[in-house]
Amino acid sequence: MENEFKDLVKIKNFIDYDKKVEKNDKTFEKLMFIYKIAIKELKTKIETIQEEFKIFYDYDLIDHINTRIKTPDSILTKMKNKELECTYKAMIENINDIAGIRVVCPLKRDIYSIKNMLQKLPGIQTIKEKDYVTNPKKSGYSAYHLILSVPIVLSQNIIYVKVEVQIRTMAMDFWSSLEHKMKYKANKELTKKMSKTWISYAKMINRMDNNIINME
Repeated sequence: MENEFKDLVKIKNFIDYDKKVEKNDKTFEKLMFIYKIAIKELKTKIETIQEEFKIFYDYDLIDHINTRIKTPDSILTKMKNKELECTYKAMIENINDIAGIRVVCPLKRDIYSIKNMLQKLPGIQTIKEKDYVTNPKKSGYSAYHLILSVPIVLSQNIIYVKVEVQIRTMAMDFWSSLEHKMKYKANKELTKKMSKTWISYAKMINRMDNNIINME
């Protein structure tokens, strides 16, 4: 991980690394551009895998791909919650999910196939990974999370940028989307009873995922 952060310091060539984060200034705009390029780079590689499996193996390994960049307010709120110094250095080194890609696949076993292929892509390095498929969160949330170091080229300089990848089945994605909407409607807090209900739904989703594999 230490080597990854040394690579990330190369961003200093393009922004004022020790400057205070301000969401409307030119430095923030430059940094968001760098993260957007990293998402484009990785998304293209994932789309290539998606097309390869359709054409060569007649199999829809990946159902769909979503991308997003965290909003300035969301980034600053997260930094505040983590009690970080409000500098670009602290932001780059500690906020791992500024750039995010969600890969949704049909079956649970596809998650691990996609994960292994992403980790073997040339130039891509894994900084961190969490298996919430084998060990779901207490809320019932299930997915595989990767923080990848993605190389991008700007003015003939290679910069390594962190991108978070979430891989989940279509059933997991359905549960997560509904649960998020329910939390939003309830001002991000669910009652104990509702939390237990959503956990039971997550277990049902997990059983369904497992049963689909067994039916093949």
